[in-house]
Amino acid sequence: MKTLLVIAAAVALTGCGVETASTAATAASIKKQEMQEGQKTMQRSQQKIDGAVQQMHDRAASTESKTEQ
Repeated sequence: MKTLLVIAAAVALTGCGVETASTAATAASIKKQEMQEGQKTMQRSQQKIDGAVQQMHDRAASTESKTEQ
């Protein structure tokens, strides 16, 4: 009887460990996806900033050429 109780307790604790490991793996996967999406957003934002800076340079150059004439 005592042995059966120890075996039952060991099985229960092992099950908790598996569940915890599975939960941790799922959380890590979600965090990885969030990080990848954040990187994509950062790249898109940088492209928009670069485009805006280029437009400013183009307008400044256009204004300079008009004032030189």
